[in-house]
Amino acid sequence: MANTPLFELQKAFAAHIRDPDHAPPPGDVEDRRMAIYRELFYNNVQGFLAGNFPVIRKLYGDEGWQALVRSFYAHHRAHTPLFPELPREFLRYLQDERGVRDGDPPFLLELAHYEWVELALTLDEYELDEIEADPEGDLLGGVPVFSPLAWPLSYRWPVHQIRPDFQPSEPPPEATHLLVNRDRRFRIRFLELNPVTARLVTLLKAGEGLTGLECLERIATELDHPRPDSVIEAGTRVLTDLRERDVVLGTRN
Repeated sequence: MANTPLFELQKAFAAHIRDPDHAPPPGDVEDRRMAIYRELFYNNVQGFLAGNFPVIRKLYGDEGWQALVRSFYAHHRAHTPLFPELPREFLRYLQDERGVRDGDPPFLLELAHYEWVELALTLDEYELDEIEADPEGDLLGGVPVFSPLAWPLSYRWPVHQIRPDFQPSEPPPEATHLLVNRDRRFRIRFLELNPVTARLVTLLKAGEGLTGLECLERIATELDHPRPDSVIEAGTRVLTDLRERDVVLGTRN
């Protein structure tokens, strides 16, 4: 079956669509017709990726972006046929196959991951209302329930600030901690965390069965803070804010 004329025609057709500069078109197909397919397929891919990686698209400009997408289009072999997973495939290509090229910004991989996260959370099939938690529970006395649709992220680069007029050449001395989540209204929300709040989020996500108060007391001990009560007071406000954002869904006993 694999050696039939139809299979060979399909193989040549697909190869040319993916990489028209290096793969000749099928010999019996008029180039005018092939041009329609070349443009249709590529423009669909390019447009979808541009919508999901808008900052990278701006940083690279027209020529650089076209070259980047062309390279991905020609060389990457996808792990899934699902079109919504295309940005994940693009991220895999950047991380695992493409390698560093001249002119790439040093923060490219982290920025690509950050831009991909929004789509990943949008497509996630979790339903928050199906997760058992008391939305009015005592955040200090109960065990906070951390949303599976809340992703703590740490980057070497301040990816949330990068834009055409801000492209740092060296990472800052401190890591950038971010929290991205999808709330009950299906909104994707972004929050920058200071190191103490990032530590609290780590404890909540770990699911060790600690009450909110126990999490805050542990942080106060780690900080060797002279006034543990002030840590607990500030941390209570943070827990309340996280619940309002649907990062903490409530509590359980």
